[in-house]
Parts: sequence; structure tokens; C-alpha cells
Amino acid sequence: MKSNLKKIVMAALLAAFACVATMSIRIPTPGTGGYIHPGDAIVILSGVILGPAWGLLAAGIGSAMADMIGGYFIYVPITFVIKGAVAFAAGMIYRNMGRTSKSRYIAVVLGGIVDTILVAGGYFLCECPLYGIAAAAASVPSNIIQGIGGLMIGIVLYPILIAIPDIRRIAQEAKAQA
Repeated sequence: MKSNLKKIVMAALLAAFACVATMSIRIPTPGTGGYIHPGDAIVILSGVILGPAWGLLAAGIGSAMADMIGGYFIYVPITFVIKGAVAFAAGMIYRNMGRTSKSRYIAVVLGGIVDTILVAGGYFLCECPLYGIAAAAASVPSNIIQGIGGLMIGIVLYPILIAIPDIRRIAQEAKAQA
């Protein structure tokens, strides 16, 4: 029971952190109406720390909340699915690969690569019917930059967060639930 409560609290904290990280630093992307932000690092780490299912919920809800609060209403369900899928994939990679400290670190890097692919590809596919192929394609470079930024920030934050005993324990429990 205590373990589940800690996981719920951690999921809520990571959802809030994903929302804040997405909204706190916004670098507008010319011509797209969007912005680059550091929230993807938290999306990746949500999957790593909480595991695939809980990570999906934390990352999806937190990122979708940022869109809702920021007035990007049409993107709320799209963001929930894409960011949730990123966290799910990052959690699966971490769970299946992370046997040693080196392989866990590599799993975080691979989660960031998957983030870049899913975010750039996912938003492109969702924006095609909304805005047309040319406009959707215009957002791809900024989404790739955002993914690379999330990867770099995630690499820096991972050892700091995993050094916290409760976070490390939650991540180990999530990894063990294969």
C-alpha cells in the first residue's frame, strides 16, 4: 500500500513537473505557432522512473495540461497520446535494457532518441490533416531540436534524480514489474 501511494505521488509530481517544464521556458518557433521547451526531458524520465504504464499517465497528463493551460486546446488529446507513447517507450526500453548502470544510462539515451522520432513524426502526422503537409513539415525541425534538447537535459537529470533513494526505489520496482 505504501509503495502504491509513493508511486501515485511520484506520478502526480512528475505530471506537474512535465507541465511546468513545458510552460516555463518557451522558445517560439517561427511560422508554426508552436514553441520549443524542456518538458520532453521529464516525459522521458517519467517512463524511466515510473515504468511504462504509470509513465504514460504522468507524461501524458502533465504535457496535455500544459497545452490546456497554454491555450493549445486542439493539441490536448494529441499531446496526451504522443507524450504518453514516448514515456511508455522509454519505460519499456529502460525495463528491458537496464541491467547495469551503464546500460541504464544507454536506455535513457535511447528513450531520448525515441522521443525525438515519436514527437517529430507524431505531430507531423497529426498536423497533416489539420494544416496540410507543408505546414506540418515546417514543425518537424523544431520538434527534432526539442527532442534533442529533452535528451540532453534528461541525460543530465537522470543521475541526479536516480541518486535520490525514494526515486531509485520506485524506478527499481517499476523495472522489476516486467
